[in-house]
Amino acid sequence: MSAVLPEARISAGGRLDAFGFLDPAAWEGATRLTPLTRAQDGLPPEQPTVVRLQGSASGLHVRFDCADSEIRCTHVRHDAALWEEETVEIFVAAGDVVPARYVEIEVNPAGTLFDAIVDNPQGRRATMRVDTSWAAAGLAARVEREAAARWSAELCLPWRAIWGRGDPPGVLRANFFRIDRPLGTEAEFSAWSPTLVEPADFHRPERFGTIVLA
Repeated sequence: MSAVLPEARISAGGRLDAFGFLDPAAWEGATRLTPLTRAQDGLPPEQPTVVRLQGSASGLHVRFDCADSEIRCTHVRHDAALWEEETVEIFVAAGDVVPARYVEIEVNPAGTLFDAIVDNPQGRRATMRVDTSWAAAGLAARVEREAAARWSAELCLPWRAIWGRGDPPGVLRANFFRIDRPLGTEAEFSAWSPTLVEPADFHRPERFGTIVLA
C-alpha cells in the first residue's frame, strides 16, 4: 500500500495577539490542510478533524478543530502518557529530508501538554528513543470546548524549539495526528499523511508531509 505524501504552503507573516497566540482574524486566512484520514488506510474517520497552519516571526501556529461525540481525558500532569486517552499531536522537523530526529508535541482536551525529542534514524518504533526531559521553551497551548460535541486546540511552537534558531526555516517535514477513544468502540487514529500500517503507528517519519514557508 502506498500514497502520495501531502504538501502545503504557509505564510510566515501571521500577527500575534497580546498573549502570544495568533490573532483570531489571522486564522481566517491560514492554510487549511486536507482533512485528517484514518492513519491505517487513509479512509474518512468517524470523528472529523480539521487542521490549520500559520507561521509568524516567532514560531509555528497550529489549530486543530475536532468533532467529538464523547470528549474523554483524565491526564492533567505535564508529559503524562496523553496517547493513552484522547489527544492531538504534532511531529515536526526542519528541512526537506526524512528526519532522523524530530519534535513531538501533544495536547489533550484538558489542555495538558506533552513535549519530547524523538531520535528515530531507522524510522521504527522498536529502535527509536524518546527524550521527555527535553522541554520546548516557549511552547503554549489554548484549548476550547466550543460545544458538547466539539473541541479545539491552538498550539504555538517557537522556531527555536524546532531547529535551534529563532527565524523560520524554509521547509518543514511534519505530520499531524489525532487519537479519539469513544467508550464501547475501537479507538480511532487519524493523520494528515496516513502512515499505512496496522496496528496504527504515528512514528513513521518517511510518511511526514512537506510544509513550505513563504
